[in-house]
Amino acid sequence: MRSAGTARIVVGTVAVLALVTSCSSGDGDGGASTAHKAPRSSPSAQKARTTGLTRIPGVGDRLQERIPGNSRQVVAVYGEGADSADSTVVLYAKHGSTWDQAARWKGHNGKKGWTTDHRENDKRSPVGVYTLSDAGGVLADPGARLPYTQTASIQAPHYWAKSHWHDFDYVVAIDYNRVKGTPPNDPTRPEGQTKGGSIWLHMDHGSGTSACVSIPKAGMRTLLTTLDPARHPVVVMGDRKHLSA
Repeated sequence: MRSAGTARIVVGTVAVLALVTSCSSGDGDGGASTAHKAPRSSPSAQKARTTGLTRIPGVGDRLQERIPGNSRQVVAVYGEGADSADSTVVLYAKHGSTWDQAARWKGHNGKKGWTTDHRENDKRSPVGVYTLSDAGGVLADPGARLPYTQTASIQAPHYWAKSHWHDFDYVVAIDYNRVKGTPPNDPTRPEGQTKGGSIWLHMDHGSGTSACVSIPKAGMRTLLTTLDPARHPVVVMGDRKHLSA
């Protein structure tokens, strides 16, 4: 049964410019506040375990402290390197005072890797902690808990490589330089155009993205049917060196 997420259905098209720049860039803190500092445990013990974790593995104090205290779902994106497009995406769920690994996928990030100062069209994904508030896609709502906007207007244009045509069948907006509570393709950028925007979790095409994070279709369906606004989900993302700092 769905929770209180609100479904939105949009009919029609948007400007080609908005479509092409979708999933093109971003940076900032996404509105995720600093509220909780979890006790540390042995790094080797954390690495070996997937349940009963006192903190999100591989994430240092600087970003760990930016995970809101009321967040009980974290999507952690572990980039293989500062200039690498390869990443591992892990969903963690909090039960009581500890975290359990709920799912894990191979994925991709920006073609040129990661940045702590993302700019429009730099082809790098922004490092940081960002809330996850809205979802959508070309396909019908699969039972998303987040508010879901179904619209053909975000379909990847067919002058892109065929392998990319289904990238936006399912998306979850990452709250970087966007207005929460709006469809993922809303073009409003509160921090200005040069800071980029339209950073999404979306379906994987087997290689790097413009700035988004991509995972297989089955993973996107899992996220859509699992991420719950009542559990205040966030994404913690970056290359492993920046994440652990």
